[in-house]
Amino acid sequence: MKKKPLWTGLAAVALTLVLAACGGKSADTSKLQTINRMAKDVISTMDPQKAVDAIAGQVIEDTNAGLLRYDGKKLEPDEATALPKVSKDQKTYTFTLRKNLKWSNGEQVTAKDYVYAWQRLADPKTKSEYAYIASGILNADAITAGKKDPSTLGVKAEGKYKFVVKLDRPMPYFKTMITLCVFDPTQKSAVDKHGDKFGTSANTQTYNGPYVLTKWNGSSNTWVEKKNPNYWNAKNVHVKTIKTQVVKETTTALNLFQSGKLDDAIISGDTAAQMQNDSQYNTVEQGRTSYLELNAQRVPELANVNIRKALSMAINRKEFIKKVLGDGSKPISQVVPYGLFTNEDNNKDFATEASKANAADSKYDVKKAAALYKKGLKELGKSTISFTLTGDDTDVAKKTLEYLQGAWAKALPGIKVTTKSVPFKTRVQLSLDHQSDAVVSSWQADFPDAISFLDLFTTGNSYNSGNWSNAKYDQLIKDSKDKDAASISKRWADLKQADEILAQQQGVISLYQTGEAHLTKKTIKDMPYSPGNMINFVGTTNITK
Repeated sequence: MKKKPLWTGLAAVALTLVLAACGGKSADTSKLQTINRMAKDVISTMDPQKAVDAIAGQVIEDTNAGLLRYDGKKLEPDEATALPKVSKDQKTYTFTLRKNLKWSNGEQVTAKDYVYAWQRLADPKTKSEYAYIASGILNADAITAGKKDPSTLGVKAEGKYKFVVKLDRPMPYFKTMITLCVFDPTQKSAVDKHGDKFGTSANTQTYNGPYVLTKWNGSSNTWVEKKNPNYWNAKNVHVKTIKTQVVKETTTALNLFQSGKLDDAIISGDTAAQMQNDSQYNTVEQGRTSYLELNAQRVPELANVNIRKALSMAINRKEFIKKVLGDGSKPISQVVPYGLFTNEDNNKDFATEASKANAADSKYDVKKAAALYKKGLKELGKSTISFTLTGDDTDVAKKTLEYLQGAWAKALPGIKVTTKSVPFKTRVQLSLDHQSDAVVSSWQADFPDAISFLDLFTTGNSYNSGNWSNAKYDQLIKDSKDKDAASISKRWADLKQADEILAQQQGVISLYQTGEAHLTKKTIKDMPYSPGNMINFVGTTNITK
């Protein structure tokens, strides 16, 4: 096995930045190595069971280890010695842990740490926004509903090294799902010691992954990760220090890269267009889509399907990507990314098939958009509608809001849209609290399955920021996870039909699949992205003369 760690499931790309993933093994790794990189915003939390975003996810990817991880597209054991043994009825998974596992404080990692973490995830007292993902594990639904004690969850430790999981039903994506950080072990003594402050600063938790987080106080714009000598695979961790700083402006990112202060910079818009011929320029196709969520509970007019379709058809996605993003992103007509989920029976890509069926509902057509808008207003007995569109406060996010506001003003006579830019953490919280009229959201797949996206928009899901609801959609998602779970063809049909309902009703307005433009120093070798767009730094080198 080349190296171990990666994170979050999905099946898309296992790209290597700049050079193929092989340089690190033969290179001289005796020199002290550091990587300086950027993030687009601050870390929201380091509590594995409470993390909800990719920024926190990357740092947890670096500092934590779970049972399994991805190496490119390949699922491999991390703290487990091998992939799990699965019972004939596909409802019992048995993992055996390595015997040399340690926390950063030197104490042993055992199966009990997994039992505690998984029970903590499902426990309503934890208030994890990801608690829903435990559904399918025995008694999880009853626990999250407050009807059973967390101790009844279908997980147990058989001695120090054996961790057994029992499911309510077969879950074809279970092994990939548990690569998500919410399933990482958590040391109970650390939670007991720090209480509500656990995960709010670097010194309020323990780590079991390749690195240990330092110099982070909960709101820092910079942080440092140091190699963890207690990580079981520390011999393959060659980069000793990872330094990260928050950079929100793409021109600033370029300046920092060109001045040697960043080894890897994320750029977009005019800056990306300007640097496309640079030998250090590269793009990373992500398993992430961006979309608009419209909250009809705050703005009742947004419940009208014709209004929703008008808003969608008034957006020229190709022009938007060219003028605003400029980073290799591509238009998409539904929320599931290309390259994420493949039909095992016929090898067809879910997004490709779905986009063929859904393209008409998001095709740029100003005349049709205006007609639908007029029709919707007539149905509502209104002469116009008004709402506030919320997004992040990065340079690209602000330009996105401006573009959408302008596109709607041009195509839909009389519409009144104001924009609101807020810090990333604020936007996420507003979304979770359903306190935005309309919001530019994005989602990065947690594991390689369409359900990772489609489950979000079921009635009552904590990530359903627009509170969209459709009974038929809910039933199809339920069927895909229940009675049809063991059938590839039936489950595929359920998910495809659900996806079509979401697109036809414009339950969310899909915008694009992210292609992230980077400038990366050529000295960096073997820094691949997982399908979930998490960088795996185990095996990475950055050797400079």
